[in-house]
Amino acid sequence: MDLFRSEPVAQPLAARLRPSNLDEYVGQEHLLARGKPLREALEQGALHSMIFWGPPGVGKTTLARLLAQFCDAHFETVSAVLAGVKEIRQAVEVAKQQAAQYGRRTILFVDEVHRFNKSQQDAFLPYVEDGTLIFIGATTENPSFELNNALLSRARVYVLKSLDEPALRKLVDRALSEERGLGQHNLRVGDEAFKMLMAAADGDGRRMLNFLENASDLAEDGSEIAVELLQSLLGDSRRRFDKGGEAFYDQISALHKSVRGSNPDAALYWFARMLDGGCDPLYIARRVVRMASEDIGNADPRALSLCLSAWDVQERLGSPEGELAVAQAITYIACAPKSNAVYMGFKTALREAAEHGSLEVPLHLRNAPTKLMKQLGYGDEYRYAHDEPDAYAAGEDYFPDQLEPRQYYQPVPRGLELKIGEKLRHLAELDRSSPRQRRKP
Repeated sequence: MDLFRSEPVAQPLAARLRPSNLDEYVGQEHLLARGKPLREALEQGALHSMIFWGPPGVGKTTLARLLAQFCDAHFETVSAVLAGVKEIRQAVEVAKQQAAQYGRRTILFVDEVHRFNKSQQDAFLPYVEDGTLIFIGATTENPSFELNNALLSRARVYVLKSLDEPALRKLVDRALSEERGLGQHNLRVGDEAFKMLMAAADGDGRRMLNFLENASDLAEDGSEIAVELLQSLLGDSRRRFDKGGEAFYDQISALHKSVRGSNPDAALYWFARMLDGGCDPLYIARRVVRMASEDIGNADPRALSLCLSAWDVQERLGSPEGELAVAQAITYIACAPKSNAVYMGFKTALREAAEHGSLEVPLHLRNAPTKLMKQLGYGDEYRYAHDEPDAYAAGEDYFPDQLEPRQYYQPVPRGLELKIGEKLRHLAELDRSSPRQRRKP
């Protein structure tokens, strides 16, 4: 008996079902349907360099291969995870040989192109520019942040979307019916089981087929894949959430904008989505504190205290008690009166502080703890507000001598800031009735 003999390893279901032409390709109708931009360019023979930007499992690599086939172009591929400038140069040499010997264009497909650094990305440019290569890059990250401008200017960006329910249903039906898929097993997937698969796949076609293949290995031929079987297989399958990636920042942005827009229900949804995807609740709690200052401010100062308390509860108790406290804070600030007056005033003050440089503190605003400092005039003519009528030194100036007084903080007519605004207007009236004291530097 030959102990080293082994059966050939079968390709995964997703690889076996890879489409052989554009008509079999599932999803991305916004690009590939008749009359859509990419389909039109292909049918006119206008093959060009491009970036495919989209989440995992939506067909970026498959589409690149089909484009090469459709245009009868040689297909070279490198992975930015494993390759470097050396592999790029090798691909260029192959492209030159293909052009010289067969008159064929070459598509160089770079998977995860965002992992290439600037110098590696620059290595493509001369060959894209002179037509040696047609460059197609695939990325799950925002090209605006991850790719350099020179490369972006030479390639058209196409956004690929997560696969929707009809597309995922088409994939499952094809997998169950075709011989290269699971057709020989005569399996069926009911509506409830399909919904479970679809929820677990989260728009990722490859993930959907992997789940289906795992289930088929345990199901009897000729049977319907049981819901109980899927429940045991899928477990706690997380939705797509890449901490530090595009989905991460998109979802926290959606949460923040829902709070700002006074929509507690949408805010709760995005909070739940982030938790469901595995986000650290403490990160969300910190961001909620920021929202309380940025978007509510003094319109309801209680919001900041409530959000800090929720953060504290999350740190002390963890899940799920802490998450409920954070949810309470989120709904409160979503419903609270809104003001960004402090936020905008602070930004303006920071900008002017940087613009005007190190202006000295006026002498009358300086403390004089020593005899020398008193002799130098520190604290001279300072008016102690508590000794003035209504504890307000009308006409006093607290800005640097070289800077005219500004109004950075402009309360909005909502919540507590309605009252704050009334008080500041009253104090302004007192200032107008008293000559402003400008001291010489």
